[in-house]
Amino acid sequence: MKLEFLTLFTESFRTTSFTKIKILHPWVVCIPKRILPIIILTSLFMCTVSAQISLSDGSRLQSEFNLSGQQNKTVLYFDNKDHEVVKRAGRLFAEDIQRVTGKLPATVSSEARLAENSVIIGTIGSSGLIDKLIREGKIEVGGLKGKWESYLVQLVANPAPGVKKALIIAGSDRRGTAYGVFSLSEAIGVSPWYWWADAPVERRSQLNLKVETTVSNEPSVKYRGIYVNDEDWGLLRWAKRTFDVKQGNIGPKTYAKVFELLLRLKANYLCPAMHEASTAFNKIPENKLLADSFAIVMGSVHAEPLLFNNASEWDKKTMGEWDYLTNKEGINKVLKERVKSNAKYENVYTLALRGIHDKAMSVNSSIKDRVKVLGDALLDQRRILTDVIGKPANQIPQAFTPYKEVLDIYSNGLELPDDVTIVWPDDNYGYLKRLSNAAERKRSGRSGVYYHASYLGKPHDYLWISSTPPALMYEELRKAYDTSADRLWLLNVGDIKSCEFPFSLFMDMAYNINKFDYAMISKYHAAWLSNLFGKQHYDQLLDVTTSYYQLAFARKPEAMGWGYEWNTNKNDRERTTDTDFSFSNYKEAESRLKEYDRIGNAVTSLMGKLKDNQKPSFYQLLYYPVKGAELMNKMHLTAQKNRWYARQQRAATNLLKDEVKVYYDSLQVITKGYNSLLNGKWNHMMSMVQGVTASYFELPRLDSVVLSGPAALNVLAEGEDVLKGVRSFHALPSFNTYNRPSYYIDIYNTGKDPLKWSLKPSDSWIVVNTKSGSTTTEERIWVSVDWKKVPRGEKVAGSVTITAGNKKEEVLVSVFNPVAPSLADVNGLFIEDNGYISINATGFHKKVENEDIKMRIVPGLGYEGASVQLGDPTAPFQNPMSSTVPSLEYNFYTFQAGSVDVYTYALPTFPVSTDRALGHETSGGETKYGVCIDDGPVSQPSTSAMEYSQVWSENVLRNSAVKKSVLHINRPGKHTLKILCGDPGVVISKVVLDFGGMKRSYLGPPATKAVSLSN
Repeated sequence: MKLEFLTLFTESFRTTSFTKIKILHPWVVCIPKRILPIIILTSLFMCTVSAQISLSDGSRLQSEFNLSGQQNKTVLYFDNKDHEVVKRAGRLFAEDIQRVTGKLPATVSSEARLAENSVIIGTIGSSGLIDKLIREGKIEVGGLKGKWESYLVQLVANPAPGVKKALIIAGSDRRGTAYGVFSLSEAIGVSPWYWWADAPVERRSQLNLKVETTVSNEPSVKYRGIYVNDEDWGLLRWAKRTFDVKQGNIGPKTYAKVFELLLRLKANYLCPAMHEASTAFNKIPENKLLADSFAIVMGSVHAEPLLFNNASEWDKKTMGEWDYLTNKEGINKVLKERVKSNAKYENVYTLALRGIHDKAMSVNSSIKDRVKVLGDALLDQRRILTDVIGKPANQIPQAFTPYKEVLDIYSNGLELPDDVTIVWPDDNYGYLKRLSNAAERKRSGRSGVYYHASYLGKPHDYLWISSTPPALMYEELRKAYDTSADRLWLLNVGDIKSCEFPFSLFMDMAYNINKFDYAMISKYHAAWLSNLFGKQHYDQLLDVTTSYYQLAFARKPEAMGWGYEWNTNKNDRERTTDTDFSFSNYKEAESRLKEYDRIGNAVTSLMGKLKDNQKPSFYQLLYYPVKGAELMNKMHLTAQKNRWYARQQRAATNLLKDEVKVYYDSLQVITKGYNSLLNGKWNHMMSMVQGVTASYFELPRLDSVVLSGPAALNVLAEGEDVLKGVRSFHALPSFNTYNRPSYYIDIYNTGKDPLKWSLKPSDSWIVVNTKSGSTTTEERIWVSVDWKKVPRGEKVAGSVTITAGNKKEEVLVSVFNPVAPSLADVNGLFIEDNGYISINATGFHKKVENEDIKMRIVPGLGYEGASVQLGDPTAPFQNPMSSTVPSLEYNFYTFQAGSVDVYTYALPTFPVSTDRALGHETSGGETKYGVCIDDGPVSQPSTSAMEYSQVWSENVLRNSAVKKSVLHINRPGKHTLKILCGDPGVVISKVVLDFGGMKRSYLGPPATKAVSLSN
């Protein structure tokens, strides 16, 4: 690696035009100024309805329709009296056909202009021709009437004079019609992301569709949408500097693209940008007109009552204080005017009273007083709605989000009208704080969720690249849906870009939650990508995405600086430090680096296999996130290693310093590459500098050493994480016959000249990979044991002597190779190794279930790649003290007796609801599960912690609630660890038993299952 490479590359970026994307280096891609037309494959996981409309070979079967061809001129018909969104969808569908075939079909609104082949698009009750076909019995829409956002797709012969065959799309309402139209767009290979992610479109000379008569189901969730979080980077800077320079802000031109994307994804709801940096949505009159033309239901986030943006629309000089106690009339006057100006459009009205710009309301009083103030404000807002709109309150869609401190107010007795939808928020890191209890599930307003795929706030932002595991989203959102959250789903997508996949996944689940399950959710991203870039790449995409999410689950790329934000008044910015990933123990940090290197190379290799017109989209959707995460991890972990090496005065220290700078520069280059795609279409969208107090993206602190004098021999044995004051000799961890590992010795130079060294084991059963060498920096020697030669015994000892000139270093070798138990005796058991036992949760030997609780393996969650869910989250609470409670059992073998620290790793989930029947002297405020050994005492850890507490902060950053239980083992030998169900739905990923030998690490030691007899 050389820094000059980056300089050369950056210069070529400015001065060279490329006709092809050329892979120059594993980290960087050169972007062309002109890209060929784009290609797409049909979606593998389209909803069932769409799958019944598919491309065919044009064999002219009765069920086929020729949409476009050399001999055919198909017209698209819609009634001019139909809704504006229907006409928009029709015109966009015509453009989609042009994207595929190069030919733009005619769109007509006169029945006289219908052709032999016609696509007839219309809404029941709003399209004269559709209503006529219904009266004549040519289409049957009984299954559509009264349904929400549903549609019929049907082929009809001779539906009208001069029409031999027509493809009918009839909607139950205006959005149902549009969804039906866009289901055809997806069928012909136009992704909803054709513009926002430059998803490629495959060109075809003919388009023939095989159509089965289909009536779509109603969506799983009534209102499904996003909140555009418009802080001053990403979307806002792109809009004002690149896409809509004339507006100089997020305005109608940008919103038109957002509305179209929502409609194509079968979404229907938008909470617009609300920060002071951008112009408030309702300050531009065209915005709401545009939203209505796309049939998008407008709303506002939790802090914005009745569509009013108090962050940028409230004028203190003319309106007074935003204080309900002192300026109630002023606030209500403004809110009433907003409802008047927007009432004729379709809205969901947020009931709220928080402070300016997402802050707590300024009521410095008791919780009882806060309950009263908020309750009065909500009743006032209800009265405004009924007075202005002229309908009963229960006929006006309203939502209330108990976000942050508002949840405490709600939980302390706030009376909420039954018809208002409660929108339950997550803790901003993907874990829903609570869901509807039995009484709340009966509410006519039902409930919903406000979920984050991007967030700025304590303990650390994650705004750069999306990395929330699909399995986590499904686990949380499925239990929400099952507890009545079927009315409104809102996703915070930040700047939209970089959140493309979670955006799609969220809307797919909201539209049809029942097409998902735990078996397929972790594969969904790979399937989604393979339909864009080729199904032949599915296996490689699955490998990369699986690893990407597992690595980010342990620590998001944005949190690799290991600093907290907003946790001190002394420093206004994050202070980066060493990570908790260990370079000494369990090969933890280096395994992480190695895996990132592997998947980084994999996406580079895959990029080289793609067609040129697929590469811009691939760069955005996978290459940049994977390479960005790889480089961010390499930058911080290598900087940590540099500082560690400097303390040892290793000759390699300065090389690591240079390496870190290359990683830093490469992050800038790939980010510039992103913004240079497609002649700068996305310029200013992607930024390394996000947030207001973060500094993880800056070059870390680096140390140097000054080398002088002759070569100097030094060694470090694996496991020596504390360098001074522990012992005066070197020793490797014990070699255990039941695990049979290999360990390393680092031979390193602290001098300027080359170091010539030789190595000699004390015994023939000590195996090394090399016995001599020369290095200016360092060399790693691998040590293992020949188990056929090593003596039997519990205290077998040897050593490795390293010599360089007149200096010798000795590394002690310990072997644990007892006569009993034999490998056969412990076959399949988890076994003690170096004073600990590590258990992966999916490796249970037995499960005990009942009618309510069925144990479920969940791929895609946890440090080990899969976890176990203790029953369905909606099942009744189980008593972990019961002798018959459902459980997981793990058999293990230990050579110790006495007290043992048992660490359980679980998802940091909250209690599902507040009305669990927990029994005598049991608190309902936190989750519970049980841990015991054999039939000993039961410890009851929790997965939950109070939001913004230190425990919660650590939990969400590591996606794991690690809890210690001190248990007792009465004798060495075979025992059983039991994980007992308490709160159903608790997800366990691993367990570690520490007898005093567990070393410091972040993930805990890897599983210590005894080697198989076959080995």
